[in-house]
Amino acid sequence: MLNFLPGPLVLVISILLTIAHTAFWATLIFLLSLVKFLPVPPLARLCTHINNLLMRGWLECNTLLIHLLNRIEWEIEDETELRSDGWYLVVCNHLSWTDIVVLGHLLRRRIPVPKFFLKHELIYVPLIGQACWGLDMPFMRRYSREYLLRNPHLRGKDIEATRTACQKFRDVPTTVINFVEGTRFTAEKRDQTRSPYRHLMAPKAAGLAFTLAAMGEQFDKMINVTLSYPDNSDKPFRDFLMGRMTRIRVHIEELPIGPEMVGDYFNDKPFKRQFHQWLNGLWAAKDARLARWEGEPESAPVVDDEQVAARSEAPL
Repeated sequence: MLNFLPGPLVLVISILLTIAHTAFWATLIFLLSLVKFLPVPPLARLCTHINNLLMRGWLECNTLLIHLLNRIEWEIEDETELRSDGWYLVVCNHLSWTDIVVLGHLLRRRIPVPKFFLKHELIYVPLIGQACWGLDMPFMRRYSREYLLRNPHLRGKDIEATRTACQKFRDVPTTVINFVEGTRFTAEKRDQTRSPYRHLMAPKAAGLAFTLAAMGEQFDKMINVTLSYPDNSDKPFRDFLMGRMTRIRVHIEELPIGPEMVGDYFNDKPFKRQFHQWLNGLWAAKDARLARWEGEPESAPVVDDEQVAARSEAPL
């Protein structure tokens, strides 16, 4: 434990260790992935398997950092029965970069290594982008409504391209993580965007609907995770890096993925309306849970589906 040291010193140590171990694993993954350029499918599949093991190595190093930097009291509500050979979609509220570390720590040995749907521009980030490519994470080109109006021939191409990129997941158990809010929660952002929730940003339904349209039939279950840092709510990532994280609350539940959750969100208006109602209900329950954790009286948020739908059209 290094939390007995001065916070600024712990911050420097944690940043250096994070950069070093991330660069190490990313370099290994990228170099091994060069094998994929050879036209030998069995070799490519072996490369994918080894890369997933290397990704687990990165997750284990993050767990070591958690134990090294902080003395955390975990409050976990979890009745799930997860499998390392399943296909899962994880949805979670987003408070901090710490969320990725926490999710990886809690789920690393229970489900397949996580994948993220990434903006195509991120492939150019040195080492990280190439490692994500080597891990077969889909890089998406999302088109705005205005762009599609000018180029109608591209309508549906983004979903179809992602579906094609996800074909390789049919034979490899996969977890996809989606931070539905699209940005980290702060009270200032909540007020600026007029979120109807007390502890959450309004969910961006388009991103989640896009993921389900591309891979919905492959997922076994949805894993709904709610996170809270009750003693470090202002700057959780900074406090984590400085060894000041004291308590983390987590609720994990499994939800079925029914056929009513998979459809053409961008062109089917009845489906879009139904999807918003389902997602807003899920987010209202999550907000109520966070309120209970804070000891606040529960009250149902007033959600205008049309306003939430408008905010959900932002690109992923």
